[in-house]
Amino acid sequence: MKNVLVTGGCSRIGDHMCSGLLKKGYNVMAMDNKSSDYNRNKKHYQFILCDESVTDTLKYIFENYKLDAIVHLACTADNDMGPTFTEKEAKISTEYDRNLFHMAVEIEVPQFVLISTSQVYQKVKTREPLREVDSDIKPVTNYGKMKLESEKNLIAESKRAKNMAIAIARVPQVYSLDFYDNLISKIRDPKDNSYFIYRQGDYGFQMCCIHNLVEFVLCYLNQAEDKSYSDIFNVCDTQLTSASDIINFMKKNYRIGVVLQRPEPKENPLTKLRAKIISNEEKTNYRYLDFDTVLSNIMLDNRKANKICPFKWDIHNTK
Repeated sequence: MKNVLVTGGCSRIGDHMCSGLLKKGYNVMAMDNKSSDYNRNKKHYQFILCDESVTDTLKYIFENYKLDAIVHLACTADNDMGPTFTEKEAKISTEYDRNLFHMAVEIEVPQFVLISTSQVYQKVKTREPLREVDSDIKPVTNYGKMKLESEKNLIAESKRAKNMAIAIARVPQVYSLDFYDNLISKIRDPKDNSYFIYRQGDYGFQMCCIHNLVEFVLCYLNQAEDKSYSDIFNVCDTQLTSASDIINFMKKNYRIGVVLQRPEPKENPLTKLRAKIISNEEKTNYRYLDFDTVLSNIMLDNRKANKICPFKWDIHNTK
């Protein structure tokens, strides 16, 4: 039975990730600064408290357990971090990641999965789906910059490893049946918290059902035999989640107030100028809604990840 360490394993995504690993027959160690009841008392599950010294906790784990894989969820939005990221927090998280990568390579962990973000991509200038290789990589948010730096550090460290398979999963904002904050942020005006749509809500957003992310990681760990499987993957739903889908989802499962139908925004000569000016709100707020691009239908190309794991979950069947 293989041993998997899940950092940030007792938070929103971590709970689901650990549960999926347990169902596949792994021994799971969930490292976090707080416990969770989600997987408590399940067979082959162990919670490891991460106290003030993250490095000491990692040393204890690496010295006392033989790890077959690490799924790095700590320092991830919607898991153990909120929607606001300061430059100071990003710097601390990057240093934590760097230490973890270095130690993982030192003990030759066979598999490593880093949960990154689609916010590493630059503001979109084309309607073509964003690919992992040839898309512009120039993040504007603190979170995107932090994750891109971690990607580079992991790739650099992995070159010292003899045969470590690494997967970097670039994930857009996530959701599930019981977590809809990111969905709501697409139809709510932060200025007055009113709900709105343009037209009939026929425009969409690239999202990722948490269960698609979990299943991708499970499939990767099952298939990645050596470092030839190392790659960067866009992990996301196959189709865009439309504004009307979000409204119907909320009406079906929860309560939602009045949704105002707004006139479609007109072309503004200042839009291109504003696009070059990055506000502090956009830099720090993970859920920042850019009204100038809300109708752009920006997509990720997930064909590479889809070869590892067919994505079957979306807003219509999430659980």
